[in-house]
Amino acid sequence: MSKPRVLITGGAGFLGSHLCERFLREGYEVICMDNLITGDIENVSHLFSNRDFHFEDRDVTEYIHVSGKLDAILHFASPASPIDYLELPIQTLKVGSLGTHKALGLARAKGARFLLASTSECYGDPLVHPQSEDYWGNVNPVGPRGVYDEAKRFAEAMTMAYHRYHGLETRIVRIFNTYGPRMRLNDGRVLPAFMPQALRGESLTVFGDGSQTRSFCYVDDLVEGIWRLLHSDEALPVNIGNPSEMTILEFARTVIEITGSGSDVVFKPLPVDDPKIRQPDISKARRLLGWEPRVPLREGLVKALESFRERLVKAGELPAQEA
Repeated sequence: MSKPRVLITGGAGFLGSHLCERFLREGYEVICMDNLITGDIENVSHLFSNRDFHFEDRDVTEYIHVSGKLDAILHFASPASPIDYLELPIQTLKVGSLGTHKALGLARAKGARFLLASTSECYGDPLVHPQSEDYWGNVNPVGPRGVYDEAKRFAEAMTMAYHRYHGLETRIVRIFNTYGPRMRLNDGRVLPAFMPQALRGESLTVFGDGSQTRSFCYVDDLVEGIWRLLHSDEALPVNIGNPSEMTILEFARTVIEITGSGSDVVFKPLPVDDPKIRQPDISKARRLLGWEPRVPLREGLVKALESFRERLVKAGELPAQEA
């Protein structure tokens, strides 16, 4: 029998590359599609020797085609950090709308199961805490972050329309803050900001007074949750994230401790529409998927530390002897 085949859009990104690895381990043939605007070919370069891995440099908002059968499509193509979607607002909106439409169309043509990578940003600056899937959110559609939030909310609506109107097998994962190896340096998210600053001995930049909260999930736990969701029967959105909440200031101090840095903390004004609280209610994932995160924060940070060191050395920002 032929191997199952999966297409992962945005497959050269942080999360996409880990998904490529997981599906290869599970015996799939993997087509990784990425236009490398925010992805990095080095994230998947170690997979090129695997004959079941194929890379296609393609913009999913313009054209998407795959020869042969497809059993699943995971749509992860999108700028996904504040710096990215503030610098690429039109591309962010296009990949959430046109890109999602084209990926759904391909899934329908192939009879493939479709999984959308959505986000906790759908909840905006939430007025409900923790956030469960039945909360509709508090999003500013015309604010600077709105291009990402609304692109994902539209993508969810489009996915559900294909499910209801065309009978397509669809899944939606709302991803909360995730960290681990292969995150880009200085991409605007909390850990890629803090870890390089700590390793270079610089002050860690905390926005606001640091009392805003986040919940951090290690990438291996997230991938496991996505795997289980894809193979479940749940079409409505499911939160995947770590419900262990902490303030940004606490997180900064934890990073300083893990890295052994002598860094201090400096404070800058809070960006517009930055969420004050963020914590997933994962009751649904526990009930339907039997899933919950397993990797403690400190253990995950130690695993991520070496990856950040290697990237800083390669970028010439740390001497090799410190790696």
